[in-house]
Amino acid sequence: MTEDDPVATDDLLTIGAFAARARLSAKALRLYDRLGLLAPAYVDELTGYRYYRSDQVERARLVALLRQLDMPLARVAEIVEAVGTDGVLAAERLDAYWAGAEERFASQRALVGYLRGRLTGRDPAMDGTNATDATNSSNGTGGTDGTNAADGAGAGACGTFVVETVDTAAQVVLTQARHLLVDELPAWIGASLGRLEEGAAACGGTAGAPFVVYHSEVSLESDGPAESCVPVADPEAARRWAAEQGRARGAGVRVEPARRLAYTRITKAQVAYPQIAAAFEAVERWIAARGLEVVGPCREVYFADWDAAGPEDPVCDVAFPVAS
Repeated sequence: MTEDDPVATDDLLTIGAFAARARLSAKALRLYDRLGLLAPAYVDELTGYRYYRSDQVERARLVALLRQLDMPLARVAEIVEAVGTDGVLAAERLDAYWAGAEERFASQRALVGYLRGRLTGRDPAMDGTNATDATNSSNGTGGTDGTNAADGAGAGACGTFVVETVDTAAQVVLTQARHLLVDELPAWIGASLGRLEEGAAACGGTAGAPFVVYHSEVSLESDGPAESCVPVADPEAARRWAAEQGRARGAGVRVEPARRLAYTRITKAQVAYPQIAAAFEAVERWIAARGLEVVGPCREVYFADWDAAGPEDPVCDVAFPVAS
């Protein structure tokens, strides 16, 4: 018998016969064996020839199909191992992988649009401004609420970004600041806002959308600092919490003054760097086109449930404090 002989012996298939039945190459089967995804039923110690059972065909085809989704081999192994004992768990793992893939594709699609503008010499954030008059009013809880007051203060489109203004009331916020580079930012934002929201629970609860203030540039070379902020309902309780527990958590409390913000709303996919840079540029150009003055550090206001949001769902306002 040769390794590629298509004849089955003792209910075993040679690697060649099994590869033909599974519609895979012998090379792929050797790789799956080496990675622990699909081990042969028997390996001849003298010849090293691999033999498979016919009931392994379905597993081999499943591995191949999952690989067609560009799924990493480690994730393939998690799903394949679950199939034998819990098909529902295997399906849940597939869903989790694909949700992440769709989010990644949406982010990459936004990045391609941004880069296309760069490469063609057009400003990726703005192809022109078409102003329409409107302003938004805020309930003073820290984020934009999308209520149109239409009093003529000014809103307009900058390319694919719609820029508006909103007035926010003064508010007491729990804060945590850190110097960090842009690749550290996503994990830190989630962790720091989570810690502050836990603190806010002891201060009458949160009183508005959390936001992140950039006191200096955060990029691949510049480390900010950035400041996470969570508005709280009970200022006195917030001050007590900061005095008693804030230092251990690296957190504090301060008053965020009333402001007028120029902002644009972006999706979860657009939050990723560097495509979010296009949103910041759009707002800056809108401000400059109207002769307004930036009077404070830029910020991101997170008004939606991040975990529940899909790639195309609006989750964040990119904003600059402005004055006439």
